[in-house]
Amino acid sequence: MFGKWKKAAAVILPGILLMGMLSGCGKGSQKSSSAKNSITISLHQDPPKLDPMLSSAFVDRIVFQSLYDKLVDLDSKGNIIPMLAEKWEISPDGKTYTFHLKKGVKFHDGTEFNAEAVKFNLDRDRQKNSNRKGELSAVAEVKVVDPQTVQIVLSKPYAPLLSQLTDRAGMMVSPAAVKKDGDKFQNNPVGTGPYKFQERKKGNQLVLVKNPDYWKKGYPKTEKLIFKIMTDSNVALVNLKSGQVDMTNRFPLNEVSKYASDSKIGIVNQPGPGFKGVMFNLKDPAFQDKRVRQAINKVIDREAIVKVALFGVGTPGRSALSSTSWAYDAEIDKPQAVDVEGAKKLLAAAGKENGFSFTILTDSDPVSQQACQLIQKQLKAINIDMKIQKQDFGTLLDRTEKGDFQMAYMGWSGRTDPDGNFYSWVYSEGTDNFMKYSDPEMDQLLEEGRSLTDQGARKEIYKKVMQKLNEDVPYIYLYHENNVFGLSKAVKGFTPVPDGMIRTLNLTKE
Repeated sequence: MFGKWKKAAAVILPGILLMGMLSGCGKGSQKSSSAKNSITISLHQDPPKLDPMLSSAFVDRIVFQSLYDKLVDLDSKGNIIPMLAEKWEISPDGKTYTFHLKKGVKFHDGTEFNAEAVKFNLDRDRQKNSNRKGELSAVAEVKVVDPQTVQIVLSKPYAPLLSQLTDRAGMMVSPAAVKKDGDKFQNNPVGTGPYKFQERKKGNQLVLVKNPDYWKKGYPKTEKLIFKIMTDSNVALVNLKSGQVDMTNRFPLNEVSKYASDSKIGIVNQPGPGFKGVMFNLKDPAFQDKRVRQAINKVIDREAIVKVALFGVGTPGRSALSSTSWAYDAEIDKPQAVDVEGAKKLLAAAGKENGFSFTILTDSDPVSQQACQLIQKQLKAINIDMKIQKQDFGTLLDRTEKGDFQMAYMGWSGRTDPDGNFYSWVYSEGTDNFMKYSDPEMDQLLEEGRSLTDQGARKEIYKKVMQKLNEDVPYIYLYHENNVFGLSKAVKGFTPVPDGMIRTLNLTKE
């Protein structure tokens, strides 16, 4: 998620969609220990829960692309396209969505996918213990019209609905399997996707096999997928070079420029939709005065963080939206110049002219630690002593959720609709609002942003949201990560999508 000054350029392969650059070496270009009918992908974390309703991890979503189909999906340009829903209509008042479903689709357990299954899934995702309930909070009712037609009725217009259905909220699990396995379903997942769950060894690997009855004839093109857990990206690179893995979902940022023209390994390096930064606990007395938060914000050098910690593979920024978003505002996202004197004046006005100390929590990722060390050094200019406490990622999440922190280094993988980058984080009752930021004006803006249907009007709303966040500073946005994948040039058929997920339907290996 997250020395020496070192310059490294990002390597972007604009022709990746055609796969010419990644597959041009032909057969025998790389020796691989795995058979040609299987593809091995390394993941930087072990997927915790294989149930879309309970999932809260980025790596879960990568595996889900192979296990579960969604009602709708994204194409390489971020457009919403049909998947299990062949087409849909939206009522003039924006409150009723009618989906027409594909026929002949079956779950991995042989049961039928139909409108009843869609209703089961959406009702399940809205229950109290679901991590999807916030994404579907505007849904008032799900109606079965006939076996192939389902209606989602909203309590009010909700523009991000289709975008939410391209992700976990739109993933379809087998009702029969859920009823059979109950809480154990997360360890025995059943969807309609191109691959079926075979086995997993926690902390080691996860194995999926081809779904022979997949509704898209001729797909998938590979017999087996093996997800190997490799928490160290350098170890993953070593295994990629040796042929033990065929693709990595993380690539060492300091190595990116070295593989621009490698004969065996290709790199996909594209802007991602998310953000990284530090969150304040606004219940902590040290940070209740926004002038203190503004002062800290003024002395952080974002360009230095990206240059040193990310080796230039990313974009300095100060908003939740990256250049991949239709609501992106380059002027707002542009980092401001470091202003030490202005920061000192703000601290003095807040009664902290002599500085103070606090502790930041971070995970064990080297990028995260390097970024925190740079911030620590930068804050010394205004006599602030920031101590760094490293935690494993699970503990970090648990402590921030409980409010057991002063500041935490925490990011978000991003969503295609801007609502997904703001609402859960800064709405007063947002599920990810661990900062405890609450402002009636912000709540009103966010509600308006998700209720409007005109994209131009929504963009103006989110501009106001970003401006207000830069004034209130409950969270300091630092940079936008790139989605960086490494893959063998024997692998063909990979198409990057702006959500940063690995879709395996078309993957083959020479």
